[in-house]
Amino acid sequence: MEPPMEPSGGEQEPGAVRLLDLPWEDVLLPHVLSRVPLRQLLRLQRVSRAFRALVQLHLAGLRRFDAAQVGPQISRASLAWLLRDAEGLQELALAPCHEWLSDEDLVPVLTRNPQLRSVALAGCGQLSRRALGALAEGCPRLQRLSLAHCDWVDGLALRGLADRCPALEELDLTACRQLKDEAIVYLAQRRGAGLRSLSLAVNANVGDAAVQELARNCPELEHLDLTGCLRVGSDSVRTLAEYCPALRSLRVRHCHHVAEPSLSRLRKRGVDIDVEPPLHQALVLLQDMAGFAPFVNLQV
Repeated sequence: MEPPMEPSGGEQEPGAVRLLDLPWEDVLLPHVLSRVPLRQLLRLQRVSRAFRALVQLHLAGLRRFDAAQVGPQISRASLAWLLRDAEGLQELALAPCHEWLSDEDLVPVLTRNPQLRSVALAGCGQLSRRALGALAEGCPRLQRLSLAHCDWVDGLALRGLADRCPALEELDLTACRQLKDEAIVYLAQRRGAGLRSLSLAVNANVGDAAVQELARNCPELEHLDLTGCLRVGSDSVRTLAEYCPALRSLRVRHCHHVAEPSLSRLRKRGVDIDVEPPLHQALVLLQDMAGFAPFVNLQV
């Protein structure tokens, strides 16, 4: 007796349930599509019109979008399709789009998603002050923003952000080299009370005036990155130690005017500092040269 034939692709066994027969909003969206990577969703929507409609419904309800989940590179057309119906985003990360992302690509997304709380635009050098203005104007609940390596960010753009984002807590301005002390002072005076994390790394224009104003206006500051801020000196660090009791980490590598005595008070409080004490540095150098480390009580 020959075994029964398997049903063909277009046939269905009696009583069998297809995936799309399951309730979309109660089962497929919360329990299935929410676990499918964005890269796979792009493929899934090509299967049929029904799958495309299902994927679009899922994308319209996204709360978090990270373009890195699509891959190291994402096309303009793919980004537009993925975000065209999204109106409830709370987190948006677009670093993989840095080579081509423009105001025309970003501003409509910001306008449709006023609930955004976290936005990462690191390296997006094709944007302009217009995009930051749309973000500040349309997203009043913004708490976290990364503008690292965005050379277009200037003092005027930062002033607009400080004026319109009352909930701002974390700001990454790494390598925003147009920013000078005056812009940072304005940020500290307008939004210092709520700031918890700030990076001003790799900006030779930032000096003691900016850091001291931050210290006096940011009592809740926990993390401060001043890596490569060549004009920052020991006076700033002493002011931080006096006015920032919540400080947990300080980055001052390559700040050649910051001396150990100004850091010692923060070390005693347990603040994580990326520069080792001179004695520890000497022991490491000795070990590298001689191949051993002498026994020294570092607690003395």
